[in-house]
Amino acid sequence: MSSQTPEVPQQGPPTRFAVALFPGFQALDIFGPLDVLNMLSKQQAPQLELSLLVLSSTLTPVSTRTPASSVAQTVVPTHTFADALRDDRRIDVLLVPGGGGTRDPQNVRPVVDFVRAAFPRLRFLLTVCTGSAVAAMAGVLDGRRATSNKRAWDWATSQGPRVQWVRRARWVADGSVWSSSGISAGIDMMYAFVGAQFGAEVAAALADASEYVRNEDADADPFCGSVDTVVVGKEGEGGVDGR
Repeated sequence: MSSQTPEVPQQGPPTRFAVALFPGFQALDIFGPLDVLNMLSKQQAPQLELSLLVLSSTLTPVSTRTPASSVAQTVVPTHTFADALRDDRRIDVLLVPGGGGTRDPQNVRPVVDFVRAAFPRLRFLLTVCTGSAVAAMAGVLDGRRATSNKRAWDWATSQGPRVQWVRRARWVADGSVWSSSGISAGIDMMYAFVGAQFGAEVAAALADASEYVRNEDADADPFCGSVDTVVVGKEGEGGVDGR
């Protein structure tokens, strides 16, 4: 069975996007998919206006820093998780990254609680890397197919014993939930999601404009054999492989 189940838009393409941040998120998990979204917003204008909420527990800038990193970036949230749960605030697509910060249960507790509360109101949930472990902690992946970063496979899958984990997958689409393998796989997943919602020709044009060579096969996973082979950095800190 293919790991990709293309979605057929029932309500028109989604326009309201949000990303849920926590300290120690992996930079490319977010910046890769968001750059696709940036370009999509320009391509769709003025016929369709896309919006983005950058969410966290507070409005304090959120850093990618982990104990193992000496270089980091910060992102300033536009809204809090509480803001996003207001009745008049609708989110179509929520993107959840992974990263070294996922290994600290207290660190990710606010985002886990938010994902659990927001999930029934979403049209789509997208996770990148160990962001699927965060979603699994929230219980929203139970009974669904999902994948995660292969270098953190044992830990990630242990967070959701009721999840149907797919080891060999660049990304997996199960209904309204899409999950990708590690870090850069989120870019391929995002292009596939755009193709499913806005049209294959739109996704192809955006990738071409970015001079990006896509992996268009959700089951083509060259890193599947890397499970539990190379671990850099102390457990829970996230080494050069991010996780």
